[in-house]
Amino acid sequence: MKVLVTGGAGYIGSHACVRLIESGYEVVVIDNLSNSSKQTIQRIETLTKTKITFYKTDIRNDVELEEIFKRHQFDVIYHFAGLKSAGESYSEPLMYYDVNVAGSLSVLQRAIKFEVKRFVFSSSAAVYGKSEQQPQTESAPLEPTSPYGLSKKTVELILGDTYRSNPKFCFIVLRYYNPVGANASGLIGENPQTIPTNLQPILGEVALSRKQFVEVYGNSYDTPDGTGIRDYIHIEDLIEGHIQALITHFDDSGLFTYNLGNGNGFSVLEMIDMYSSVSNKEIPFQIAEDRHGDIPVSIADPTKANTKLNWQAKRTLEDMLGDDWRWRKNNLE
Repeated sequence: MKVLVTGGAGYIGSHACVRLIESGYEVVVIDNLSNSSKQTIQRIETLTKTKITFYKTDIRNDVELEEIFKRHQFDVIYHFAGLKSAGESYSEPLMYYDVNVAGSLSVLQRAIKFEVKRFVFSSSAAVYGKSEQQPQTESAPLEPTSPYGLSKKTVELILGDTYRSNPKFCFIVLRYYNPVGANASGLIGENPQTIPTNLQPILGEVALSRKQFVEVYGNSYDTPDGTGIRDYIHIEDLIEGHIQALITHFDDSGLFTYNLGNGNGFSVLEMIDMYSSVSNKEIPFQIAEDRHGDIPVSIADPTKANTKLNWQAKRTLEDMLGDDWRWRKNNLE
């Protein structure tokens, strides 16, 4: 069984590659390495003792993408490639629509042309935006506040229209909350090549004394400690959800949408406290103004995935941040 993993050198894609190989799948990776490293591919190979077919190319490169699909007969596509910073998407909206929407269209067009009927899409809880429903079910209104969230919603709509015109296909949409943690080996974890915007790598940078403090964006939200609350999920729990979704729907046709989250929320200050505990380091922070588009609370209702996929997030916040710290202190360079 051959699987194409777009963005397979990235944080989520690399963990997916490890689990897919361990589950017996043959993996082919496409990644332009804009926010990842070829070394990650080498580490996946070390972990799995398996040579990976890797193409350094962009999903928007139609010529190269076409050649890859001609060369391989894929059974499944896991589509992770894309840009993911909501904040950056406000200043670079066209880039986000180009990569996330046009890039996805390019991959999807090849899936249809070469009849790769199983397509798993990496979506985001950002599609819910300011939805007041908490926790959020899959039926909550889709009201994204950022170009990033809107780009994910747009691809979801495209997949729905594509399924209605190609009813033999299986499209699985997985809406992530906030993946954190690292592989237990300490060999792969979140390692952005650009300035980190997610809380987890920033906490790590401060713990390693590479950054002076954590900026906490807003402390006057209607939450217990005034800071924003998010649903965090261990990267390994997230990937187990991917595998379970494929197993569940392998022989199905349809459009299937699931939240992949913990079902619990943690504030920014709780995250700082826990990272300080697992690293045994003081994590200084400063309060800054709210960021444009940020929302007070975002928590998943994972009941549908729990029930339909026989999946649930099992790892604790201490597990998540402890694994991240192990990864960072073992990879100081």
